[in-house]
Amino acid sequence: MAITSTSAESTPWTAWPGLSARPTRYRSIFISDIHLGTRGCKADYLLDFIKHTDCETLYLVGDIVDGWRMKRTWYWPQAHNDVVQKLLRKVRKGMRLVYVPGNHDEFLRDYQGVHFGGVEVTKEAVHETADGKRLLVIHGDEFDGVVKYARWLALLGDWAYVTMLQVNTWFNYLRRKLGFGYWSLSAYLKHRVKNAVQFISNFEEAVVAEAKRQGVDGVVCGHIHCAEMRMIDGVLYINDGDWVESCTALVEHMDGRLEILPWAELRAFPMLEPVTVAA
Repeated sequence: MAITSTSAESTPWTAWPGLSARPTRYRSIFISDIHLGTRGCKADYLLDFIKHTDCETLYLVGDIVDGWRMKRTWYWPQAHNDVVQKLLRKVRKGMRLVYVPGNHDEFLRDYQGVHFGGVEVTKEAVHETADGKRLLVIHGDEFDGVVKYARWLALLGDWAYVTMLQVNTWFNYLRRKLGFGYWSLSAYLKHRVKNAVQFISNFEEAVVAEAKRQGVDGVVCGHIHCAEMRMIDGVLYINDGDWVESCTALVEHMDGRLEILPWAELRAFPMLEPVTVAA
């Protein structure tokens, strides 16, 4: 299986094929951690991605709607509604949509096995690529000890994360005024803070162990907002990232080749204006 990780440095957005009049078609697409219902959600970026891509099967790999945040404050602008409508329109046109709920939309786990207007809700899935590789598709929160065993600490961490996103928004607003492109401060800190790096490493090892237990060739997950694709102990580990910080998606080409698309970088989007993120 060929693996590709696209970056803005290697592929200028002006040459990106997705900018053609017709959407670029893939065999499958995996996206997660959109967090609709929060101010940090990059819905406009996602709408652009939906416009310029098409696929046979779309996997929503958890935390699509942020039920945690919506319990405390209601935020649902038109762009968030448009995301839902655009996806459902693609389903009506024949796209298969598989929804694997995460911890922020865990209320949907009560509906496993149910189809809503063509949307399949399931705890996990196994996707077979065009070249015959079997990939376990899970959100991954069940391998996060904080979420599983200390929910109060997870909620505290969620508050701290939202605060970081607000700082990140203002930081990028200043970068825009100075003529620089989008850059995720929170993603940078994740890779620099020792405890965060160790948490990510532990998470990856746990997810890979589950893939081995189920006898698959690889695993696709989300949850930690850290896009990555590499071999770990003989298992293909893929995290498709998020649409809050990095705006990334995993795509499978028609020949089975897998690629992570950093959409905000490829499209060289201008930054959003700073907003106040409700705690």
